Formats: sequence, structure tokens, C-alpha cells
Amino acid sequence: MIAVQSFETDRRPNLFHFTRIQRPIVDRADGIYLWDKSGRRYIDGSSGAVNVNIGHGNRNVIDAMTRQLDRVSFAYIFQFENEQAIELARGLADRLPNGLDRIYFVSGGSEAIEACLKLARQWAVATGQDKRWKVIGRMPSYHGVTIGTLAVTGDDILTKTFDPIGRPMPLVPAPFVHRDHDNLSMEQRGIRYADMLEEKILEEGPESVLAFVMEPIGGAATAALVPPNSYFPRIREICDRYGILLIHDEVMTGIGRTGKFLGGDHWSCRPDIVALSKGLSSGYAPLGALAATQRIVGPVVETGGFLHGHTYGGNPVACAAGVAVLGEVDRLGLVENSASMGELLRGELKALTRRFPFIADVRGKGLFMGAEIYADPLAKEPLPQGLNANLRLIDLAFERGLIIYSRRVRGGPVSDNFMVCPPLIVTRDQIGEIIAVLGDSLQALAAELDLPVEG
Repeated sequence: MIAVQSFETDRRPNLFHFTRIQRPIVDRADGIYLWDKSGRRYIDGSSGAVNVNIGHGNRNVIDAMTRQLDRVSFAYIFQFENEQAIELARGLADRLPNGLDRIYFVSGGSEAIEACLKLARQWAVATGQDKRWKVIGRMPSYHGVTIGTLAVTGDDILTKTFDPIGRPMPLVPAPFVHRDHDNLSMEQRGIRYADMLEEKILEEGPESVLAFVMEPIGGAATAALVPPNSYFPRIREICDRYGILLIHDEVMTGIGRTGKFLGGDHWSCRPDIVALSKGLSSGYAPLGALAATQRIVGPVVETGGFLHGHTYGGNPVACAAGVAVLGEVDRLGLVENSASMGELLRGELKALTRRFPFIADVRGKGLFMGAEIYADPLAKEPLPQGLNANLRLIDLAFERGLIIYSRRVRGGPVSDNFMVCPPLIVTRDQIGEIIAVLGDSLQALAAELDLPVEG
């Protein structure tokens, strides 16, 4: 287990004074692997925070950033445009659907969602719809850690402390259709969950609702939850019926992670605004973006411009990284590799459920896969909260040189999951390596918690 160190005895720099967990010091990284200062190797089975899409140490990206550093490292976006930001905006617009060709750059995922919310609100004011201010989110969900993004996040652990200084927004249930015990088909369940949005709109008052924000494929808060196909057209229909903007949070699922350029592309789902980050720069520089249609941006520009901005928005070095990353995604065929290796990973994870019956509900798309840990998979009963099974599994895997990802998936301190999301460059042999270590880790977890094992 990772060692725990107290505030009083920790003499390392201030960054470590904000957590009791002592981490190893990273030394270098290459491809899907990292090494600490002791020389120990780790498989990056989580792509960092599900962001290192093209892998570590990509020379083409590093060289592109170096060339830009040699020219200009910083130019304030309100004083200059820069060629890298222009090129990256064009590259994104060429890849995004539905006229999403108005691009605004920020430095990360929380900033991207925050900017989406502010753009939506300013659009409403600019078009004479001042009464629209409520943004409906889902429970559970995760959209960021700023006060604004926490307001639309469904996770009591993260939000309750800050609710008094924010303005919590209405939430509807995330489509956990696999947990339902009824006689409906999956497609009928998808429509039922989508209809919960309409019920919430009517409850809140349609004239007050501005937008609905969702992850097309759930992120860490739902462990790669994939709704039924029927969910998406009904959501779009409801938003159109009440004049509500649909915001897609593609911070985790964008840039090829799910086997399509965007997660929503699996359903040709038409959002009004999209948030991107993580894989956009693949961890080589802090970078995020929102993309919107001219219908949204035009009225904002006509009434004086977007009332928003950050010092590092559109940074030329970060945008140079983004341009190079998009080039590597295309050159290496990473969207296609995500799709094919994702199918292999799905099959291997499902094989683990037969060996470890406490694991169930393998889900996701591409190289964005999750599963849940249950006391009773048939009844969908979680393990006792105090066991902290998901955190223990992360520790056991880490001890064995595998990094995986996890959060609670019921909007609070209950339920356990894990996610396996390696870089999109992963090979068949490396998938086998990941599964072998994960299997050993699950075996150790079963022994510690007295969980059933087959064979």
C-alpha cells in the first residue's frame, strides 16, 4: 500500500502539504510506461488522469513545442493572435460536427466547462432570455472543481463543502440502466431516463432553464457509463422543445479516446456547445477548449464580446502542443487503434468477471473502460463503504506496477469501481500485460476482503 505521511513530518515542498499520501517521485516516461527515481517501472493503465492519449515522450510533440518556444513562449490573447492557436482552431473545426467551428481556448477541463456555462448564460442575455439561468446536470457526474462547475456536478463528496459559496443546480439521474429491476428493454429505459430531464424542466419552469450538461459517455463519476442508443435523440428532442442548450462535456471522452473523435460521435449526437481538454494536448501542456456554433457565439459578439478570459488562454506553446497532438492522432491512426484495442480490452475485462464474480458491468467504448465491484452483482449491492475496495485495488495494482483509475459511482461515499484507460498507442501485447497485472491485483483484493474467486 502507498505509504501515508503526516503533515508534521513531511518536509517536501508545499505541494505535498495538501495531502497525507506520499507518492514516489517520477523520473522519466516513455510510451505507456513511467519510471520513478528508484528505477521502478509502472504501466500507465490510466493515461495519467485519462489525458495522455498519445503516450509519453512523443518526440514530434516535444519538437513542435521547442520550435514554438524558440519563437515566442507567451503572447496575451487580448493583445495578439498567434499562428498556433489559429491552426489548432482550424484543425478542431475540421474534425468537429454540426458547425461547431467557433473555438475558445482555455487551460484545462474545469476552465472549459466554466466557459461553456458562461457562454450559454451570456447567449441567453444577448438574445433577450434573461430569465434563463438554471443549468441541469446529472447525479452522479463530474464536470470540474471550480465553484461554477461544482454547481452542475453530481457528487456529494466534492460539492457539499462548497455549496454555501456556490449555487447548486438541479440534477437528474444518470442513466444507470443496468441497475434497474423492471420489465423494460434497455431502449425503453433510455427513453425513461431522458424523459426525467423533461420532468425536471417542467418542475423548475421551462422559462428558467438555460442548458443541460452531460458527458455522452460518463467519466470517472460513473466509470465509463454508456446510455442506451435511445437516450440521445430523446435528449436532443427535449432540449429543442424547450429552447434549452445542450452542452457536451467531452473533456475525458474527446480526441479519439472512445474510438471516435468525440464520444458523442457514436450517436451522431448534436450538441450546441462542447468542452474539450485532457487528450487535446495529451498532457504535454495545460490546454482546453470550448467549441460552439455561430448561432450561440454571434449574438454574444454583437453585444460586445464574451465576458470571460484567462491569462494563459490560447497560449502559443500549449496550442503548438495541441496542433502536434492532432497530427500524431492522425499519423498513428489512434482513433482506429482505440476502437480495435478497446474491443480487445473489453473482452479481456469480461473474462476477468468470470474469474472474479464480484466484478460486473464492464462498460465503455474504445480505450475508455470501467467496471464495478459488488457485494452482490445480481442485486447490484455495493460492498460496505468502510472496506474502500476501490482504493485498495488501486494500491494493490500500484504495488504491482500498474496504474488504474477510480472514483465512487453513486454520487457519494458508496460504491466501488475501477477504470482501465491506457494511452491510445497501446498494443495487443501491452493489453495482455495490463490484464495480467490487474488479475493478480484482483486476486490479492479477493484474498484480503474474502471475496469469491472462480477456478
